[in-house]
Amino acid sequence: MEIFQSIPPLPPSLEIWEQTMSWQPTPSQLDQFQQLYGLILAGNRHMNLTRITEATEFWEKHLWDSIRPLAFALSSSQPQDLPLQPWAMDRPLRGLDIGTGGGFPGFPVAFSLGAIYPQLELTLLDSTQKKILFLEEAIATLKLPNIRATVGRAEQIHHQPDYYQQYDFCLIRAVAKAEVCVQYAFPFLKPGGLVILYRGRWTQDEEKTFNQTLNSFRGKLIWIDAFVTPLSEATRHCIYVRKECLPLPITHSL
Repeated sequence: MEIFQSIPPLPPSLEIWEQTMSWQPTPSQLDQFQQLYGLILAGNRHMNLTRITEATEFWEKHLWDSIRPLAFALSSSQPQDLPLQPWAMDRPLRGLDIGTGGGFPGFPVAFSLGAIYPQLELTLLDSTQKKILFLEEAIATLKLPNIRATVGRAEQIHHQPDYYQQYDFCLIRAVAKAEVCVQYAFPFLKPGGLVILYRGRWTQDEEKTFNQTLNSFRGKLIWIDAFVTPLSEATRHCIYVRKECLPLPITHSL
């Protein structure tokens, strides 16, 4: 397609992938990254999908940053003492990206996990109909049968049978308080399911408040993974929380 021929190439950065995750994308996955970049640039002409459009910045802040929190599930050479272990590869694996916006982290996560977990199904959830229409077109163009896009708000659809306790993991890359994000995610998760929160800085005060409120959500903090981005050296934290039993009703809004 012409759209994919007229955009600057993304850096493959294979050494960085290997050094930071003990994993490298395949040529097919690199092609998916490039096609997604083209679709995002084209969609950005008609709606506000992202302000990050320069190729290297897009690679770091949308591709690498989306996939890095899933490194534990991508490579068998990860340290054995990690608090998390990969999911079983021979079983269905269902994920939900809450507030996906332009498809991040959902699309890159689906590209990377899909090659390892053949029964992966990922749902992209957003409350903006226009963005969902874009995501549906992107899914069709990229030929991604394991991904679907759904319009709705988490607090309004979490009780529906198609969503309630149907997912093994939830991704939330948002600016709301961590405890609010967890409360939104828990109704979607099966018992034992995992919330993966993408955060920037994470202070001791935030951690203290989070731990104090987490018990009321009946969840368990598994891991706080601190790291820096490979190019801009920005601070990142990934918060992993396990759902242990049924959550309380939602009382907050994102």
